[in-house]
Amino acid sequence: MRGRIALLAAITVLMVLGVAAQVSAQGPAKADPWAGVRFLLGSWGAKTTGGMAQAQASAGYAFRLELRDHVLARHSRSGACNAPDDFDCQHSDLLYVYPAANGLALQAIYFDNEGHVIHYDVSTPKPGTAVFLSDPAQPGPQFRLSYELLDGVMSGKFELKMPGQTEFMSYLEWSGKRQ
Repeated sequence: MRGRIALLAAITVLMVLGVAAQVSAQGPAKADPWAGVRFLLGSWGAKTTGGMAQAQASAGYAFRLELRDHVLARHSRSGACNAPDDFDCQHSDLLYVYPAANGLALQAIYFDNEGHVIHYDVSTPKPGTAVFLSDPAQPGPQFRLSYELLDGVMSGKFELKMPGQTEFMSYLEWSGKRQ
């Protein structure tokens, strides 16, 4: 009888150790790198609401996860536009957001049809808000792109700060609902 109990105890211990080893080998659950920016996902309408560009435009953009959820991509599309001659009414751009090498932060890179390329660090200071900030040490202006979702309306703002200035100036502001 003692032999049987010892055998059952040994089998139970081995089973528990086997399960523990299997769970340990799988490692801890990975955190969702997109948790803070998931509110951006989807297609959005956009109507300009202000900014020094003085453009009156309607357009749209879509954020979606691509490349097996390794990249968050924003694709824009232009629409009706009435603006000064120096504003590109046929503007199009791509924004790619990706986890930084440390896996803890997000970074982004922006390209447009005018040849601009902007590298951003991405922060989510509060739920429903994402801020894309370029490196102030780079030559030329510093850029800040912000999104805020409030009561089903996504508001966006593209700002710049020229070298030597202390405050950002709004270049273009927009808002719209999910489409």
